[in-house]
Amino acid sequence: MELAFYLSALAAVLATLGVIVNPNPVHAVLYLVVSLLAVALVFFALGAPFAGALEIIVYAGAIMVLFVFVVMMLNLGHAGIEQEREWLKPRTWLGPSVLAAVLLFTLVSLLWQGDTQAVITGGGLTAKGAGTLLYGPWLLLVELGALLLLAALVTASHVGRLSPVAAPSPAPRDRPTSATGTPREDT
Repeated sequence: MELAFYLSALAAVLATLGVIVNPNPVHAVLYLVVSLLAVALVFFALGAPFAGALEIIVYAGAIMVLFVFVVMMLNLGHAGIEQEREWLKPRTWLGPSVLAAVLLFTLVSLLWQGDTQAVITGGGLTAKGAGTLLYGPWLLLVELGALLLLAALVTASHVGRLSPVAAPSPAPRDRPTSATGTPREDT
């Protein structure tokens, strides 16, 4: 199981890097699906099958369908790819890379100094327990999350329907103009 954990974690990291550096939004979404499936495998390897199943059903299933729907609705073309290439310049990703390196250093130092034989203790979470917890004391937060997703969907629908602003057409050069600059009609 330890080998499955490390291979799944490596696949998740590499797929997430594919999401970050890929300029094509559809390919980035596909890499994100692979990343979410790899994280689900990490949950399975850690002995949390319910969390892994929720990862597949909720994130790799429902949320990714929503992402693909938004990408198709926005109809990102050449301009979207050029914007992604602009975002991939070093001045854009240098700050987040430094922060990620600090987090990685912290994780490695904690693992290096910590007790590697320690086991996480606690009771298992069942589907009934998760439902009771979410729709009990956290009902308001669940409803707010649903409203936020609905607002995001309505916004994406509205943005997808906007037509791009057309640039003004240049004046034709083959027609002679008068002294005022307006096209002259020849008779």
